[in-house]
Amino acid sequence: MHIKFDRKNYSVETLVYLYKNLVKPRMIEEKMLTLLRQGKISKWFSGIGQEAISVGAVCAMAEDEYILPMHRNLGIFTGRGVPLGQLFAQFQGKKAGFTKGRDRSFHFGSKPHHIVGMISHLGPQLAVADGIALADLLRNRKKATLVFTGDGATSEGDFHEGVNVAAVWDLPVIFVIENNGYGLSTPNSEQFRCKQLIDKCIGYGIEGVKIDGNNVLEVYDTILHLAQEIRQRPRPFLVEAITFRMRGHEEASGTKYVPPELFEEWGKKDPVINYEQYLLSEGVLSQAQVEAIRAEIRQEIEQGVAFAFSQPDPTPCTAEELADVYAPYIQRVTFPDNIGSEKRFIDAVQDGLRQGMERWSNLILMGQDIAEYGGAFKVTEGFLQRYGRARVRNTPLCESAIIGAALGLSVQGFKSMVEMQFADFVSCGFNQIVNNLAKIHYRWGQNADVVIRMPTGAGVAAGPFHSQSNEAWFFHTPGLKIVYPSNPYDAKGLLLAALEDPNPYLYFEHKAMYRSVKGLVPEGFYTVEVGRAAIVQTGKDISIITYGMGVHWALQIARQLPNLSIEIVDLRTLLPWDKETVAASVKKTGKVLVCHEDCLTGGIGGEIAAWIAENCFEYLDAPIMREGSLDTPVPFSPTLEQNFLPLERIRQKVEALAAY
Repeated sequence: MHIKFDRKNYSVETLVYLYKNLVKPRMIEEKMLTLLRQGKISKWFSGIGQEAISVGAVCAMAEDEYILPMHRNLGIFTGRGVPLGQLFAQFQGKKAGFTKGRDRSFHFGSKPHHIVGMISHLGPQLAVADGIALADLLRNRKKATLVFTGDGATSEGDFHEGVNVAAVWDLPVIFVIENNGYGLSTPNSEQFRCKQLIDKCIGYGIEGVKIDGNNVLEVYDTILHLAQEIRQRPRPFLVEAITFRMRGHEEASGTKYVPPELFEEWGKKDPVINYEQYLLSEGVLSQAQVEAIRAEIRQEIEQGVAFAFSQPDPTPCTAEELADVYAPYIQRVTFPDNIGSEKRFIDAVQDGLRQGMERWSNLILMGQDIAEYGGAFKVTEGFLQRYGRARVRNTPLCESAIIGAALGLSVQGFKSMVEMQFADFVSCGFNQIVNNLAKIHYRWGQNADVVIRMPTGAGVAAGPFHSQSNEAWFFHTPGLKIVYPSNPYDAKGLLLAALEDPNPYLYFEHKAMYRSVKGLVPEGFYTVEVGRAAIVQTGKDISIITYGMGVHWALQIARQLPNLSIEIVDLRTLLPWDKETVAASVKKTGKVLVCHEDCLTGGIGGEIAAWIAENCFEYLDAPIMREGSLDTPVPFSPTLEQNFLPLERIRQKVEALAAY
């Protein structure tokens, strides 16, 4: 044997249990490689040589504690008792798999098994683990969460953000780095300069340990004791498990970039062979028992493969595909029972957020400077004193990690609101939104009950990085919902509607409206219908289709041109947008201008104009016109900014339409 095992005080039952869990993923892998050579599966990420890490970890964690695996963690799924037939159906893209054929290999999760699947971007799952662990803390549950990453992924910013948040918040998370020496073909010498990855712990102020990742007993013992410790005194740990993968990153990539002597060296440290020899030498198992165990597993594998091959390929159903993009939810609009009083836009946002906190005790607020400071625009001023630090949480400067943590909270049944200090900064969390929040329900049925508040817009001389209108970045992403109120009534009602819905929302609130726009806001709880536009002003000559600040520009222009009967449609919801109301207005007036504050090229107006041209062409009496801001970054100087904004150009377009 080339691995030194120490059974300590573990019973024969525990040793055999570990063996059975260790052999099963190896035997499945061998079967999968055979099927791959036969062309019966399309791709495989092999974990041969690394099985001891997954198996030791999954056996050490409680069954109701979440684990977030990666490509080479087959042992997590088998160790949690995932049915092999369904697992193999997943590998083959069958409808009977966990993603109904919509995603590949291990890109899925299973709530009954407390597994949250990865996405290909590697790093984001660390922050999701943070959110899951935070939920346990908030419920006073003495639980640990374990998340895997690779040595290559430690180069990603998401690694830093995820570990740093866990450190700052004392979250009971075990971060396991599977250090197999390579990120695909790039050796560690080209990934980082530290001698060992646990050296990073010093900078985060956390504890770490390096272990032999091929020694299943060492992995099991380490994770078992770390989990026990952090259940009692919550804090994160970093575990660096040294190992080696004996096959390519995935089978098609090969292994030519690896020196042959490494295979010879690590082949002697095979985790399955060495542990089996150890148990035989210790008399824990006999050869007959080994053969019986393997025969039983082989039969289970063959039955699972037979089931998977018996399943039909997915039959495309467009209605089902579209329905599964969002978690099932039918909005029941709550109407106000009073007129209310006049409030500023910012007061309406604050009122909605406050009532959301009172209505849903599982709603958590997160963002930079939102606690004592009350947020950059003072929307959450006083919330810390009213709702406590557990629910009103200052965050480090890490948009990606906080959005990921919000998703982790959702996995545990919480709601969350994330405040972007400025909508511009959401670019730092873009991946979490468009690839995690937006796709997770479609992929494996997990909803993302997250609202991201986006202080947006120009007109306040804030320059290129605090003034962008970036709603179009997300308009193209199925799975998101986008709302953009133009008045205080809608600001409160749409925010409460977004918080009520279990799907992910981007809630855009224009900074220039905060203290300049006023209106009647009812007291108490009410919601505005999502996906329904509002007719702000009726007319018969021209339709202006717009949203946000565009509504106020349209009203201003209508006052300046009293001889024109202008109908103004406020979309309010951008995704999904109200085609029915738009079509009715276009058919009524025959002339239409679509405008917005966002830059003209690639803006949402282009999609709406195209839809009108395709579906309402015979009702048009003039070309569809569009207007938006200049195709430049937002300038800082007030005079340049006014030229950038489209108000005057919108007026010119209205006059041109009237004269057509």
